[in-house]
Amino acid sequence: MDPQTYATLYSPCKPSPSASPRTGVTLLATLLWGITAVSLAWLTFLVGLIALWGAAEGMSVIGLLAGYAGCVIGGAALLTALAFVPGVRRMTTAGRSLLLSSVACPVPLVLGVATWFSVG
Repeated sequence: MDPQTYATLYSPCKPSPSASPRTGVTLLATLLWGITAVSLAWLTFLVGLIALWGAAEGMSVIGLLAGYAGCVIGGAALLTALAFVPGVRRMTTAGRSLLLSSVACPVPLVLGVATWFSVG
């Protein structure tokens, strides 16, 4: 057998160089997750403020808080279910993060912007 062929077939494994990082996709996903987090923080602040004012007036705020917590937990469950779909699991980490952030961002962003302009 040719020494070159033998060395190619039976030499130790050489890991192939990994693909270059997709910084644009990663930055866009980070931006969308940041917008989503800020929107959720604003909505949580508003719900907490409404609950505080309601409790100060003697109203029951358990329904309001339970409804808000249910919406947030339900949204997180839907995103988790989407993350485990086989087609999404085969995506790169950056691509999967961009997909999930683009699905998560619109609802809290629209609600946050609507409440921001209705409060002001």
